[in-house]
Amino acid sequence: MKRREFVRKATLGAVAGSALTTSTLAGCGASPDQGGAAAVQTRPRVRWQLISSFPRSLDTIFGAAEVLSERVSELTDGRFTIRVFPAGELVPYNQVLDSVQKGTVAIGHSASYYFIGSNPALAFDCTVPFGLTVRQYNAWMYHGNGLALTRELFADFNVLNFPGGNTGTQMGGWFRDEISELGDLNGIKMRIPGLGGKVMDQMGVNVQVLAAGEIYTALERGALDATEWSGPYDDQRLGFHKVARNYYYPGWWEPAPGLSFYINRDEWAKLPADYQAALASSAAEANIDMLAEYDKKNPAALESLLADGVNLRPFPQDVMLEAERISKDMMSASAAADPAYRKIYEDYIGWQKQSNRWMRTAEHTYASFAFREK
Repeated sequence: MKRREFVRKATLGAVAGSALTTSTLAGCGASPDQGGAAAVQTRPRVRWQLISSFPRSLDTIFGAAEVLSERVSELTDGRFTIRVFPAGELVPYNQVLDSVQKGTVAIGHSASYYFIGSNPALAFDCTVPFGLTVRQYNAWMYHGNGLALTRELFADFNVLNFPGGNTGTQMGGWFRDEISELGDLNGIKMRIPGLGGKVMDQMGVNVQVLAAGEIYTALERGALDATEWSGPYDDQRLGFHKVARNYYYPGWWEPAPGLSFYINRDEWAKLPADYQAALASSAAEANIDMLAEYDKKNPAALESLLADGVNLRPFPQDVMLEAERISKDMMSASAAADPAYRKIYEDYIGWQKQSNRWMRTAEHTYASFAFREK
């Protein structure tokens, strides 16, 4: 497929030449096998199943798992194959981590904030309200302490995590009625997961958590007054604009929602080193590819929605300020109560403060000028 071609030669060449090492992308010390073509033919055949938290109809977010599967097969000459299953086909969307932990399947693809009931700090593997942007998140994961710290958390689940895609900053969602001030949120029924849902709850929202395939029907029947999902491309495919005409921005609760591949540690340990390297580099490709594809698809989708008469609205300033206050208080309280949470929280916030100073200087200044309406 065209969306996967832009990195094909670079990835294949890098892995073949051992330039893209697992120590860089995964921090796990594996390196590609150097035995040549004859060695490839003696490598074992491995067949894995991958369970996704996302439906096949959301082709970009679900497609990250397909990118990984196809690349792993290519890099191992078809001897290591991974079959991808959408949400609900083998297990529900919110049982992916549990299934990989138990070894029911070897690998999963999900958003870690779905599982903060098991450990609140898992949110940092995905995103937190008013947190890192996608560039800051990838830098923290690959070149900061992010991957090491989140792997300490996942070790309790017998899981090895790899960054597995990002949407970039999301939209604030679809509302039947206009939100002109903070008080307008009181009592509305909204689908919103993760820490964003906890913050909305404190602002008076009746929070619901539903799988992607259930949202439209709930919104259409009035069981929901509002919902969020991702951005224009996915939201349009899900049809939310047909029943809720007010589209708000920004999605302050998801500034850079990073998805993850979860690998059962026992199954990982059984893999030859070159298969581990192929898997690590394929995950990194999927991580980059998803964002690039959304950046291609979202602009056209937004224009289409606006042409259809959707009302594009920013959240009122009092909503933004109150959400920021609650978010900071909530995470500070969690850090004070739990040393393990505090360890990752302090590193995350420290990285953000240092990065923000640089991003304000160059990126924000340029974007404020270049993105202005002309």
